[in-house]
Amino acid sequence: MYKIFAPALAVAALAVSGVALDAPASAKGCIRGAVAGGVAGHYAHHHAIAGAAAGCVTAHYYYKHKAKAAAAAQANAAHR
Repeated sequence: MYKIFAPALAVAALAVSGVALDAPASAKGCIRGAVAGGVAGHYAHHHAIAGAAAGCVTAHYYYKHKAKAAAAAQANAAHR
């Protein structure tokens, strides 16, 4: 029974910690990455928790980089 709920528990824990510590955009990226990483990790020899953690970090980096690029584009548009 534990094997069934472990991935869901890991994703929920990461989602709650991401919402509590990060800005809303970063939390959204972390949650999306944790879900995708948890599923991928589950199918890769039952490493759902490690997959969720790696997915959270990866998605957080991606959305942070995307937000920085959008802010730079907006700043460049304002100077024209």
